Amino acid sequence: MKKFPALVLFACSIVNSYAQQKLLSPKEFLGYELGERFTRHHRVVEYFQHVASALPNVDFHQYGETYEHRPLVYVVVASPENYARLEQIRQDNLRRAGMAEGSPSTKISMVWLSYNVHGNEANSMEAAMQTLYELADPNNSKSKEWLKNTVVIMDPCINPDGRDRYANFYNQYGNRIVNPNPEAKEHREPWPGGRSNHYWFDLNRDWAWLTQMESQQRINVYNQWMPHVHVDFHEQGYDSPYYFAPAAEPYHEVITPWQREFQVMIGKNHAKYFDQQGWLYFTKERFDLYYPSYGDTYPTYNGAIGMTYEQAGGGSAGLSIRTREGDPLTLKDRLTHHHTTGLSTVEITAMNSNRVVDEFEKYFRENLNNPASPYKTYVIKADNNPDKVRRLTSILNAHLIRYGHPTAGKATRGYDYSTQSVQNFTLTTEDLVVNIYQPKSRLITTLFEPVSKLPDSVTYDITAWNLFYAYGLKGYALNERINPGKPYQPKEANTKPADGKPYAYVFKYNSVTDVEFLCALMKRGVKLRSSLSAFKVNGESFDAGTLVVTRRNNENVADFDNVVQTLAKEYNRRYLAAATGFVESGSDFGSGSVNYIKPPRVAVLVGEQVSSLSAGAIWHFFEQEIKFPLTQIGTDYFRSVDLKNYDVLVVPEGRYSVFDDETLKKVQDWISGGGRLILISGALNSVVDKNGFALKKYASEDAKKEAEKKDKEEQAKDALLAYEEAERKEISKLISGAIYKVALDKSHPLAFGLGNTYYTLKTNELYFSYLQGGWNVGVIRGKAKPVQGYAGFKINAKLDNSFVLGVEDKGRGTVVYFVDDPLFRNFWENGKMLFSNAVFLVGQ
Repeated sequence: MKKFPALVLFACSIVNSYAQQKLLSPKEFLGYELGERFTRHHRVVEYFQHVASALPNVDFHQYGETYEHRPLVYVVVASPENYARLEQIRQDNLRRAGMAEGSPSTKISMVWLSYNVHGNEANSMEAAMQTLYELADPNNSKSKEWLKNTVVIMDPCINPDGRDRYANFYNQYGNRIVNPNPEAKEHREPWPGGRSNHYWFDLNRDWAWLTQMESQQRINVYNQWMPHVHVDFHEQGYDSPYYFAPAAEPYHEVITPWQREFQVMIGKNHAKYFDQQGWLYFTKERFDLYYPSYGDTYPTYNGAIGMTYEQAGGGSAGLSIRTREGDPLTLKDRLTHHHTTGLSTVEITAMNSNRVVDEFEKYFRENLNNPASPYKTYVIKADNNPDKVRRLTSILNAHLIRYGHPTAGKATRGYDYSTQSVQNFTLTTEDLVVNIYQPKSRLITTLFEPVSKLPDSVTYDITAWNLFYAYGLKGYALNERINPGKPYQPKEANTKPADGKPYAYVFKYNSVTDVEFLCALMKRGVKLRSSLSAFKVNGESFDAGTLVVTRRNNENVADFDNVVQTLAKEYNRRYLAAATGFVESGSDFGSGSVNYIKPPRVAVLVGEQVSSLSAGAIWHFFEQEIKFPLTQIGTDYFRSVDLKNYDVLVVPEGRYSVFDDETLKKVQDWISGGGRLILISGALNSVVDKNGFALKKYASEDAKKEAEKKDKEEQAKDALLAYEEAERKEISKLISGAIYKVALDKSHPLAFGLGNTYYTLKTNELYFSYLQGGWNVGVIRGKAKPVQGYAGFKINAKLDNSFVLGVEDKGRGTVVYFVDDPLFRNFWENGKMLFSNAVFLVGQ
């Protein structure tokens, strides 16, 4: 098969195109009709390999693998003529986008079809086989015509681990005589379901953040092609028929008129086929184009016509289910609908190929020469924590976003993310600048703009995600263009090996990389301490939270100095080799204020009642980021577990019934004996207003009565509310993923390394009064107002002067309360620091 020597992943085509064989239909290859059963992932991969082996104009590639080591693959289908110049076509497309040198000499449109990002939306992988067969079949006159000016890329399964989890479940529980009764076991997936990947992440929320290896590998390949049209195939509730483009409002304002127009054209083409068959469908509802990390919006912000197609079904549908109309909805029906829209997408793109390519080129020409956003440059100040900057630049690199240091400094003016106002500041040559005069211009705008215009407050997902706030970075948004003049130079630790045998090694503690380093030391048996207050030694000042590794108590660590220094070099940690434990100010290293950090035995609740997404984020953080052991305990047997075997228990977001009075008493006794309980979001409802816990909804009985009075008055007003106004009325009580400024008590271990301010991503409507008899470490002071994102005015009023995060001391143990999930989707970098402090520092 054709090789792409310039690309690492393109160099490993698996199938030899010369080993030609007869092209088989899916039925001939599998031995059964599509729709009769759920095909396991490996068989679909084998069918895609077969098609590529049988035909000289189909390329098969493995671009990666999942956490469970299933292959991630795609095929490229082209006409024989275009196949012969496929690399030229690909390079020309990158030239049009300003991502490769030279001028294009070919003009071929590209369609990318992505299937099964949610594993239990299981029909699309079946549909992918039929779609590939008909596109590649040399006897299909329609597809032959389309392929004259269009190349089609197909990824049959973005989420193989979740897909096989679902298929294995259904193949185990499905009846031989298909049972369409929704109450049958075959329609009730066990926790966590097949929607998510190995770590229970929603891969359709990870396109921008790239926390998962499937996402990282896919984006690498996506950016090598940059298709003009991208479809993400999904399923929705089985009583909703079929959704296709055009999308619902809100559209982000960076979306072009052409991207809107062609969505309508595509939708009308689909409607033609659905109308012929009498199939039900809807458009312009529910699924918007705003949040940048979807499989439709990410391509859209990268120049494509990005779309979601939603078929009725999902994990409840099985091989057949009875809808509310009493009709059967079969797997065959579902895959046929996705197959139809897939081919219709290729058809309408081919019919408009010249304009599709011209508009794609125009999109990037505007990006390079005349970007529309008022903010032209984003400045990341040089005095930010270098670890956070390095982590952010790794995301920029993955998305091929260009940045660097300016060639000269100057006085200028811009939007200050710290004050949410326009301020004067001095740009230095050590600062990092990202301007929007580049191919990824509109993606940059969506990730960094200070305020995102929201045309419609009824949205499908969060409405705020700004990375300056997520990483806690000092920076500015400027209306002027500033070009990077020299490449980014990461700050290196440059610590010289210590002379002799220091009394102690001292390490600053300000980032998740510091947490990773802490865990690495613990795994090597090194004992650490953490200072509860600031101190000064050898003329250098250190903040509270600083890690101190003394020679004393580490006598049993073989080659102690080499272990510490080698790990410091590996993690790029600068250290001070202190010759004495006698400090110039603050507490000496032998003081009780320099606490020993005992390696915690950590457990997390998983299973029914637990949000799998929240539990998965915790699991992934421990295993993939800080690489520290974690024990998962099921809710079905939690009551029988001896909690004395654990130091920390994490209770993720969820709706719990497991915490009855008897179980809460058991947990309280464990806490009083020294246990540390961490409660996240919905888990707080298990203890609020309960005896023995400081968490209260209202500060007093009078406050409660006043709130109840207002609610009754509101209900009386709503009695005459018009039906059509109900949805709008309801959103005044909702928060659509908004960012709030939180005042921190930086002297408390929960806030170590974060300073005086934290920006929380609030994705729920929970509110509580300040802790009475506890530590209010993070609070909203005064009138609540998001710094970015939508929140209804009624819920905002209830957040005035409210509690966000804090600690309650109980006996020898502690309870840590997080009203908002600090590990939400694992892209909120500063939230990871808060969570780490709760696990390792609080209560030690």
